[in-house]
Amino acid sequence: MLNRLQQMLATMVFMLSSVVTLAALPLIDSDGNKLPSLAPMLKRVNPAVVNIATFSRQQTQNPLLNDPYFRRFFDIPDNRRQPQKRQKSAGSGVIIDAKDGIVITNYHVIKDADEVEVALIDGRAFVAQVLGTDPELDIAVLKIDSDDLSEVPMADSSKLEVGDFSVAIGNPFGIGQTVTTGVISALGRTGLGIEGYENFIQTEASINPGNSGGALVNLNGYLIGINTAIIAPAGGNVGIGFAIPMNMVRSSVEQILATGSVSRGQIGINVQDITPDLRKAFSLSNRQQGVLVTGITQDGPAEKAGLKPGDIIIAIGGEKIKSTGQLRSQIGSVAIGREVDVDVVRAKSNKSFSVKIVDPESLVSYSGSIHPLLRGAYLENTTRADGVFVADLRPNSPAIYSGLRVGDIITGVNRQRIRNLEQLDRLIDQRDGQILLHINRNGRAFYLVVR
Repeated sequence: MLNRLQQMLATMVFMLSSVVTLAALPLIDSDGNKLPSLAPMLKRVNPAVVNIATFSRQQTQNPLLNDPYFRRFFDIPDNRRQPQKRQKSAGSGVIIDAKDGIVITNYHVIKDADEVEVALIDGRAFVAQVLGTDPELDIAVLKIDSDDLSEVPMADSSKLEVGDFSVAIGNPFGIGQTVTTGVISALGRTGLGIEGYENFIQTEASINPGNSGGALVNLNGYLIGINTAIIAPAGGNVGIGFAIPMNMVRSSVEQILATGSVSRGQIGINVQDITPDLRKAFSLSNRQQGVLVTGITQDGPAEKAGLKPGDIIIAIGGEKIKSTGQLRSQIGSVAIGREVDVDVVRAKSNKSFSVKIVDPESLVSYSGSIHPLLRGAYLENTTRADGVFVADLRPNSPAIYSGLRVGDIITGVNRQRIRNLEQLDRLIDQRDGQILLHINRNGRAFYLVVR
C-alpha cells in the first residue's frame, strides 16, 4: 500500500513539474517551431503610446440665478462669480520624439481643453503644453518635459498595401492601454465628411472611442497612422476604423514645430473624378485611374509647369491618385513653396511635371469680399459648367462653417441662376443676414441656407 502511495505521489510530482516546465518554454507548433508573437515588438512600442486626459472649466449655475427678480430678492449681485466644474475626457497619443518630449494626438481629443494631461504606461503623468493644432487634418502636437521617454519611429505610409497587418494601440473607453490587431482593408478613403483633408487608412483592427489619437503600427513597430475615427452604427466597433496616414501627419507636425501653425497651398487646377461617361469620351481604358484636369488657373504654377486641361493626374509626389479628395489631401500635405512631382497621362502618353505649391490667395479671383458670411471662401469661375467653383475654405473662417465644401459649384443665389463671379457679386445683398445658395455637389443639386 505504501509503495503504491509513493508511486502516485511520484507521478503527481512528475506531472506538476512537466506543466511548470511547459509553461516556461516558448509556444511551439507540431514541428517544434516557435510560434510568432507580437510581444517583443509591443514591449518597445507600448511605453511610447500614452493616455490623454483633458480638463475644461464649465460654469454651472441654478437656472433661478438667471432671473433678475430672484437675484434681487436674495440680494445676489449680477456679477456674482458662478461655481465651476472640471470635466475630464480620455483619449490617446503617441510620443514621436523622446528627446524633446513631442507627443501627437487628434485635435478633437484636446479641443477646448484648459489643461491636457499625458499619462505613461509606467504610471508617470505630466501636464502637456499644446504647441499647435491642425483642425482640418485633426492633429494636435503636444510637449511634455521628462527624461527617460520612449518614441515610436515613423514609417513611409506611401508604401502601405491592402492586406498588410496593422496593430492599433490606445485607450478605448478609458479602460487602459489596449492592443488590437487586423489588416489594412483599404487605402485612400475620402468623401466620408469626417475631416477637411481625408486620405484615410482603413483597418479592421478594433478601434473604439478613446482610441482617438493612438498609434496604428506595422509588425515592425513603425508608426503608419494615427487612429482617428470609426463607422459605428451600433455605437461600437464593427470592423471599420480609420487612421490618418503618417506622411500627412509628418507634414503637419513639421510645420507646427517650425511655425506653430499649418498652411496649405494649391497648384491652380480644377479637377473632377473620372465617371464612366468621361472614361468613354476620353477613350480611356477600363483600368485607367486618376482624376481629370478640367481647368487651369491662368499664370498659375500648374500652367507654368506645363499641365493642360484634359490631362489625367495619376500620381502626386509618387503616390497614386484615385479621387479628387485624395489629390486635394496629397497636395495639402506639401508645404507652400516646395515643388511636387505631378504624373499625368496625356493622349495615352505618360508625362511628369514639377509643380510649385503656392498660397491659395495668389490664385483665386475672389477671397470672401462679396459677403461677410462667405469670408474665407476662395471662389473661381469654372469651365465645367455655369456657376462658381469653391476652390478652398480657410480654417477658422465664417466660410468653413457655412456648409460649403471644396469642390462645390454654386449655381444659384437667392433663387436666381448665376454663371460667374460677376453675377454672384451682383445678386448677393451685403445687408442680408442670410444667403440662399443653390449647390451642385458631385452631381447632386440642393439648396443651402447660410446664416
